Amino acid sequence: MKIELKGISHSFDGEEVLSDINLEVRDGEILGILGPSGCGKTTILRIVAGLIRPNSGRVLFDGKDVTDVPPEKRNVGMVFQSYALFSSMTVEDNIGFGLMVKGEKRSEIKRRVKELLELVHLEGYEKRKPGELSGGEMQRVALARALAPGVGLLLLDEPLSALDAKLRKALKKEIRRIQRETGVTAIYVTHDQEEALSISDRVAVMSKGEIEQIGKPVEIYMHPETEFVARFVGEINMLDGIVKGGSIETPVGSIPAGADFSEGEMVKILIRPENLLPFEKGECMRIRGKIVEMESAAGEIRGKIKANGTEMIFRRYIGEIDAKIGDEVELYIPLERISFMK
Repeated sequence: MKIELKGISHSFDGEEVLSDINLEVRDGEILGILGPSGCGKTTILRIVAGLIRPNSGRVLFDGKDVTDVPPEKRNVGMVFQSYALFSSMTVEDNIGFGLMVKGEKRSEIKRRVKELLELVHLEGYEKRKPGELSGGEMQRVALARALAPGVGLLLLDEPLSALDAKLRKALKKEIRRIQRETGVTAIYVTHDQEEALSISDRVAVMSKGEIEQIGKPVEIYMHPETEFVARFVGEINMLDGIVKGGSIETPVGSIPAGADFSEGEMVKILIRPENLLPFEKGECMRIRGKIVEMESAAGEIRGKIKANGTEMIFRRYIGEIDAKIGDEVELYIPLERISFMK
């Protein structure tokens, strides 16, 4: 199912929470909607589900305007952060609830529930109740229940935020596997950058009711288009530069400017911490300075180098940099790993 939002705006109590949102979700993809609390991402999800009617704009499913179509007629399944399972029902009854409401035959419900239990790897859990399940198991039941009616669109609203880190990692893979196996189109709302980048085919980054950038995860991470996206999606070093004589001059060194820049133009240089290398790799920008901070955790070193009064964060695996705080070092940034913002 292809989803289109055209000119969607919405306000609550006179305060605008969405401003002229234009968004396309391609058939069969997972689109991640990423942003801080209050940016409007859950409001988008609820508008797509039909739980909220926007003040202006249209919602289209496969080219058909569904803006005024009620939720129960939109062929949409939804998975919530809180699971929203019926505590008095067994796993099989929770999963089959939507089919029962639709009036499906008992034999068909039983067949579909069995199929979904296999899909979410919960065979043998049919007679258990939610109180007998772990958080991860409950979320799998919620996912199976949302898929049970054979929906064309799956909406996931912060589905992993209540789980611990280990469970989140495992369930991310499960959600991705299930989405690929079923081919269902999905919208995945989260405030977790790593989660959005790892699970989504494309990501829409939001701030203050507007979409700042849409693209593949690697594009969002390596080539942010706004300062908000650059800072929100992971750590980043941001340098001010000016174009002089074919180079971009920065406080820590210069970079060839290329044809896209004109003399005297002001430029932001964006460098992710993991792209500061302790060795040369092709054409590089060189930075020489003193290590002023260094700490290690989970096999990784995170530190800061101070060069010409400017501090830059670097991140490497333990053993890659043989230095300590106070040592002078030289680090290299491959030119192809540097992004620019005018």
